[in-house]
Amino acid sequence: MRRQALFLAIALSLSTAAFAADAKSYQVTGPVVSVTNDAITVMKGKEKWEIGKDAATKTSGEVKEGDKVTVMYRMTATSIEAKAGAAKKGAKSK
Repeated sequence: MRRQALFLAIALSLSTAAFAADAKSYQVTGPVVSVTNDAITVMKGKEKWEIGKDAATKTSGEVKEGDKVTVMYRMTATSIEAKAGAAKKGAKSK
């Protein structure tokens, strides 16, 4: 019984960590303006949305210009550069 409880606790903690690591999903729907090996451009209203893609991108069917598609994507940082913050006003200097 203890072994089952321990296994359950470990499984729950791992599944929670996996969900916390995922970035929020977004979607854009509209006609395809262009499609290349690296990106797809979709017209949403009057704006063109260019979304990068790679070999791991799942695609159902052959996507061509003019097709109406729904693209699911995530925003993930590729790099972060930290800079020192500006000094606050009213800070006393010695």
